[in-house]
Formats: sequence, C-alpha cells, structure tokens
Amino acid sequence: MEVPAENESMDVKTLISLYSSKLWNRIIGILPFYRSNFLAKISNLYLQTIRTRSRRRRPSLPLPLPPRSHSFDSTVLFDSASNCSSKLSHSSKALLFHPLHMNQKSTRMEASRVLDVLEDILEHLFLNLHNIQKNLQFWQSRAEASNARKAYFMIFERGPRAFVNGTVQFIRECVGQGSSLQLLSQSASAHISERITILTSLRFSIATFLAQVYMDIDKFGEELVNDPEKSLPSLLVTINSLFSNLEAAIGHLHATRPSNSSVDGSYSFPLVFEKLPDVNQEGSQWTDCEIRDSINLIYQNLYKLDSYLNFLVAKHRKPQKLTLYWIRYTCGAVGLSVCSVWLLRHSSLMGSNDIENWVREARDSTVTFWSEHVEQPMLSIRDELFETFRKRHRGVMELEDVQLTANSLHRMLLNFSEQTAGQKFPENASDQQMLEIVMARYEKELMHPLQNLLKGELAHALLIQIQKLKLDIETAMLELNQILRANEINFAILAALPAFFVSLLLIMLVRAWVKQDTRAEGRGRVARIQRRLLVVEVEKWIMQYQTFMDQGKEKDAQCMFGMMLYSLDRLYRAVERHAKATGEWLCLRQDIVDLGKPGLQTAHKLILTARLERVYDCLLPSLKRQ
Repeated sequence: MEVPAENESMDVKTLISLYSSKLWNRIIGILPFYRSNFLAKISNLYLQTIRTRSRRRRPSLPLPLPPRSHSFDSTVLFDSASNCSSKLSHSSKALLFHPLHMNQKSTRMEASRVLDVLEDILEHLFLNLHNIQKNLQFWQSRAEASNARKAYFMIFERGPRAFVNGTVQFIRECVGQGSSLQLLSQSASAHISERITILTSLRFSIATFLAQVYMDIDKFGEELVNDPEKSLPSLLVTINSLFSNLEAAIGHLHATRPSNSSVDGSYSFPLVFEKLPDVNQEGSQWTDCEIRDSINLIYQNLYKLDSYLNFLVAKHRKPQKLTLYWIRYTCGAVGLSVCSVWLLRHSSLMGSNDIENWVREARDSTVTFWSEHVEQPMLSIRDELFETFRKRHRGVMELEDVQLTANSLHRMLLNFSEQTAGQKFPENASDQQMLEIVMARYEKELMHPLQNLLKGELAHALLIQIQKLKLDIETAMLELNQILRANEINFAILAALPAFFVSLLLIMLVRAWVKQDTRAEGRGRVARIQRRLLVVEVEKWIMQYQTFMDQGKEKDAQCMFGMMLYSLDRLYRAVERHAKATGEWLCLRQDIVDLGKPGLQTAHKLILTARLERVYDCLLPSLKRQ
C-alpha cells in the first residue's frame, strides 16, 4: 500500500519539535540560575506550546474513555469558573475559591493534562509504528522477489558507490568462481534479512507497548472520569512500568549488530528511560507537584523513545527515492547537460543565429497552422450557417409582401364573383365563399375549354388560381423564415459544440492530472481501494489476535492488537473527510472506536468489519467495478 506523503512531513515536524524541546531543556539546565521560578514558568509555557502544537497536528484514534471525558477540558473548566465567579457575591466567591474547591479543580486540570499526555503517547506511537511499518513492507517486498531482482537491487538501486562496488564484486566472482549471480543474491538476502529482523523486532515491541497502553487506558477510563484524584497515581505508575518493560524489550537492539553487518556507521546509544522515585510509587495520595513531575518524566521518556527509534529506523530504512532511481536521474541529468551544450553552441552567445531562426520558423509555422486549420475552417462554417440569417434582413419574405398578395387575390375574387353572379358583393366578403364561385364557374367553363378560353371566363379563373398558389407559397415561405429565425440559437450552439467538447476534454485531463491522489485519503478509485484494504488489514489483525489468544500466546496477541489499533488509526484518518461529506461520520466513528475496545468479542468485531465494507459509502467498491 502506498504511504501517504503527509505522514513523512509529520515525522519531520515531530523530530523538529522533539529536538527543539531537548535543546531548550539542556540550555535551561546549563544556566546557573536554572532553578529560578521565572525560568521554570517560561520552560513550562514553552513545553505546553510544543505539546499543543503537536496535538493539533492531525486527528487520530480517540482514547477509549467514557463519554464524560470531555469534562476534563481545563479551558472549559477555567472559563466556567470565571463566568460563575463574576455573577456571585463576595462571600460566594470566597466559597468558590476555598482551598478544597481549588484542590479539586487543580486535580481535574492535572487529569486533563494526563489525557493530553495519553493522546500524545498514542500519537507518537502511531507515527513511529507507521515509520517502521512502511520500511518493513519495502524490505519484505524485496525479500519476496526473485534472485535476479535481488541482484539488480544490490547493484543498481543502492547508489553510485554500491553500483561500483557491486559491479567489481560481480566481475571478480564471475571470473573466479563462475556463480556470481547466486552469491550476489545470497548477499542481497542477508542484507535484506538483517533489516527485516531489526524492524520486525521493533514493530513487535512498539505494537505490544501500544496495546498495553491502550488497554490500561481502557481499564482506568471509568475511574479516571469518576474519581480522577484517586486513579491518576495508579495510571501514571502503570505507564512508568510499561516504559520500563519497553526498555527491556528494545534497549538491547543497539548491541545486537553482527560482525559482518551491512549497516553503515555506528549504532545508537542504549535506551534508558527515566524512572519514577520509589516514594511516588508507594504513596497513594500525590501532590500537584508530584503529578506534574510524573507527567514531565513521561514526556522525557517519550522523547527518548522517539530519538532512539528515529536513529535506529534510519539505519535500517529503505533507500530514498533519489537513491532507488539514481540511474534514471543520472541519465536525465546527462541528457539535459548534452541538450544545454548543444543549445549553447547554436545560441547568440557563441555567435550563431540558429536558435533565433528556429524560433521564427516555429512561430510562422504555428501561425500558418492556426490560420489554415483552425481559423479559416471555423469562419467558413460560420458563414455557411448564418448566411440565411444575414439574407433575411434584406427582405427575402416579409409579412407585408404576403399581405399585398392576399389583398390582390381578394380584389380579383370580388371582381370575378360580381361579373359571374351579376350582383354587388360587400368589401368584407369571405374569400372562401368567392373562391367557391370561382371553382364552380371554372368547372363549368372546362366543359368547352377551347371556346371558353377565347370567349369565356376560363382564362380569368386560371389567373385567379395562380394568384392563390402564389399566396400559399409566400405564406409557407414566411412560416419557414419564422422557424429558421426561432432556431438561430440552436445553430449557434451547434457551431460551438466542437470547441465545447475540446475544452471539456482538456478540463478533464487537467483535473485528472491535478487530482491523481492514490492515497487512502483521496477521492479516486485507487484511494477507495486503499481504504477497503485498510478494513481488510483490521480484519486480518483481529483474526490473528484471536488465534494467538486461543494458543495462549499473550505477547503475540498483544502485538496483533497493537497492529489492529495502528490500522484503525489509519482508517480513522482516511475516512473522516469523506464520511463527514456524506453525513455518516458519527456512526462510522463509533464503529471504529468499538473495534478498538479490548473487551468486545471477536465475533462482534468481525460483524462490525463486515458492516463497514457493506454499509458506508466511502468504503463501498468503486461504481466502475460494480
């Protein structure tokens, strides 16, 4: 699965924050007046600023606490106390700020700080576990490759120095023993196996530590909400003992380097965590100062853990992208250099006008192409389509012409009817009535066509019918002209359709290029597949956890539970934006939190994973695949 790019920037920000905090503490410790209250306040303010900035960095899997945990927000408590005190009398204020009340408020504020510490612990563990996991997945993929692929990696994907050394070794072994490819693949297997061993051990220990912390938070959650003053010491002592167990698990890795190790440089210093004093562990009632010291001690241990893991993982990390593809970048740089030298020779700097001539010819060719293949065809199409519309303004067929023809026909019909019937017709007589008289006379005249053509009314009747035909033709042309006029906008749209489709295609291509996001947080089909694979990972860790529990392997089961929490955290961040957009975030968030509950049965968790893949829109298969 592809690693989100934002996580790498988060790792860099975390390192900057951690090392800046350590540098500040060392500067304060060196000063002779470091025990000054003023400097202590500045140091606490600086640390709180760093922790606040760290907590705002990104959302993560929530703590397994009851719903009332939000009441520990110290800001809300302080604001509510200030608002209430502004409305009370002087005696009520005195009661409000009674030492007992202030002690309770201080305890709740310390409990809120402990919750912040727990959130920071989980966040740092998730980031470290992600850093370990992405490097481990790279080496595992290389371990599953063929011998030829391993040999290719050892020579061509580890940088120029490894390329030279690997090539020389390959030639020596090929000349001396003849089985150079097999020896090179064995060397690659040892190289990869060493890194997989260290990273697997780190992942096992960090995942186990994560699971233990999460389970202890779940165990102390109800007491932390109802009685924080009593449960805080026990929780802090438990976390301190977990750090000690982690020190025993991974503190020896710096000394396990084999003699023929392929890791460059020296190993890190041993991991030694700070310990709580025995007097703090034995006491059941802690003061505010002791609680603050314990919280600061946890942060110191957390920073030491981050420094140790970052150094150790950096020794066994996968090669950087520049190292993996250094041959491509080298060829590109060489090609760019050759092109630059060639352009320099033909430039005006060397006394040559070739580039200016080529630019001029390219510009002329572009203008000619645009004129001949784009502009002229478009103008021709426009002229062909709108020639009729331009002619209609010159009076091809107007309503006045049709009215003149109709009036002429009316007079002809009136004159013919008066001559034939021998009576006077009114001016508003119906054309249809007079036309019936004309047709009746016309039929009678056709009985003797030659005689009536010369002496009768046959010729007059024929002229009237020709006038009627002319009127019908002009009326039809007027209606056709009105139809064309009404559809002028349609022809204009039809002429613009090619340009519209070309523009739409360009917009789609640019949009696809800009939004080529294959991370789980993206919007495309690949991102949707990544989110579904995260659900598959959660289901896999759940089943392996239950398998180890059935076999009585508690440590292995805790590791699987920690990996499940890691996958849930990645799923939580991947679906948040999409689920909020579709309005299903509250239900989906609750299902993810329920999956992380240690007390929920495995069967119920598998039902939840099946529901995630079946119900929620952001986790459904792509519509193109359905």
